[in-house]
This record gives sequence, structure tokens and C-alpha cells, in this order.
Amino acid sequence: MKRRRLLLATVLLGAVLALPPQPASAAEQPYYLYDRGDGIPTSLLGTYVRKGEFLAYSFYEYTRDSTHEYKPSEMGFTGPRASGDFFGKFEQHEFLLYFAYGFTDWLAVEFESAVYTTATLKKAKSDTSTMPNKLREDGLGDTEMQIRLRWLKEGDYWPEGVFFFETVFPLQSDKKLIGTQDWELSPGLVFTKGFGPIGTFAFRFAFTYTPKEGDFEFGEWAVEYIKRLSPNWLVALAFEGEQDEQSIIGEVQYNLSKNIVLKVNCGFGVTKKAPDFAPEIGLLFRF
Repeated sequence: MKRRRLLLATVLLGAVLALPPQPASAAEQPYYLYDRGDGIPTSLLGTYVRKGEFLAYSFYEYTRDSTHEYKPSEMGFTGPRASGDFFGKFEQHEFLLYFAYGFTDWLAVEFESAVYTTATLKKAKSDTSTMPNKLREDGLGDTEMQIRLRWLKEGDYWPEGVFFFETVFPLQSDKKLIGTQDWELSPGLVFTKGFGPIGTFAFRFAFTYTPKEGDFEFGEWAVEYIKRLSPNWLVALAFEGEQDEQSIIGEVQYNLSKNIVLKVNCGFGVTKKAPDFAPEIGLLFRF
């Protein structure tokens, strides 16, 4: 009997030693990486890309703004007070594709494009310019690319630091409502710190330079919070702004499978010039 037990134990030990090594679990990571892992933060809220990982995100975004600021003269219209500022009703539908790839644990690139956009602007009642009562455009929307460099890895007492450089391409020079008419270059920084069970906080800011106008100014900024509720559920919250536009964004992520994530979020404007309502839904694929 003892010989049989000894033989069985020897066989089991050999089988265990023959198994391939398993990857480190989330529990073996530093406490400050619990919510997000060791990936580089992307421009997508609560989304990170790891070394050798390819992300593909297909999503739809709707924007409604009842106080959209516009100037008729800047859109090519004339008439009394055409150079004045007005607030019209704006509505936009966008179908977007996003891709990211992590070349190393410190370098990643992104590409995003609104492959089809429709936008409608209803002129203000006080606007007496030659602009039609309803202006509509459709076609290719904003198209941009980013490079992201992690120059400081997070530790127990200091945050992670990531530098990014965004380029928005002027592919819609003949449009007024959609896309970008001139080059836009935006360098910026992201600082992220995880606090274990409390959650993870991030702060980012950027500057914007438009070569055509020669303007270099403070651009978008945001304070973000993410919390992993379970292996499958993650929630995120952000307060972001640019000049006199500030919004609050909430997001829920659910892992449909190991490589597919459902992302649902919605932004709400907290200042007059920010969009009233901007929901988004999409599927993120990891390869």
C-alpha cells in the first residue's frame, strides 16, 4: 500500500513539474495595478494596451447640443450680424473605428477615424444671415493619430508618467460642421496612480498648436477615476474640459469574453457651451 502511495505521489509530482509555467495572476501584480494591469493608457477612457497587444474598437457616438456656438461669417455666409456669435441646435451621429498597438512596454501608437459622420445645425432665430435654417453635412469626420511614450513607471510612492503627441489631419477642408479643416498638433502628459481598493486616479492635459494660425494654447484636460469591481466589470468616471466647455463622462465596461469588451458611456455637459448629451457604445477587441 505504501509503495502504491509513493508511486502515485511520484507520478503526480512529475505531472505538475511537466506543466508549462502559468502567467502571473492579478493578485501577484503590485496593488496599484489592480484596476488596469501593466498596459499603457490610451486615449480611450479606462482602456490600456500592453506590449505586443493589438486593440480594435468599433463604436457609435451621438451628440446633441442645444446651445452650439457658431459664427455665420466663419462658415462663408454673409448678411447683417454675420460676424456675431449665435447659439443653434446641433445634432451629430458618428460611426468610428479605433486601433492601437503596443510595440513595447513603453511605446504605443493609436489611430482613430470617424469613418462616417452626419451633422445638422439649426440656425438661431436671431440669426439674420444668409445661412439656411438647417445646415447639414455628412462624410468622413475627424481622423487622428497618436504616439504614446511611458517615460516613468509607477511605484509605491510615485505615479506613472506618459507623454503623448496627437496629430489631427485636415481631411475636410471644404466642410464647416464635421471633421477638421486645418492641422492640429497636441502634445500632452498623463499621470496615473493606483490606490488598490480605493481605485485609480489619472490627470491629463495637453496643449494645441495650429500651424495655419500660429496659435499655441492650453488644450484639453481631464481628471479620471477607474475602479475594477470584478474580473469582468469596470467602471470609470471623468471630468474633462477645454477652454469654456466642461463635461462629466461615466462609463461601464463588461468583458463578454477574454478578448471582447463591451463599452458603454455617456457624457453630460456642465457648462453652456458643452454638448448637452453624448452617449457612446461599442465593442473592443483584443488580439
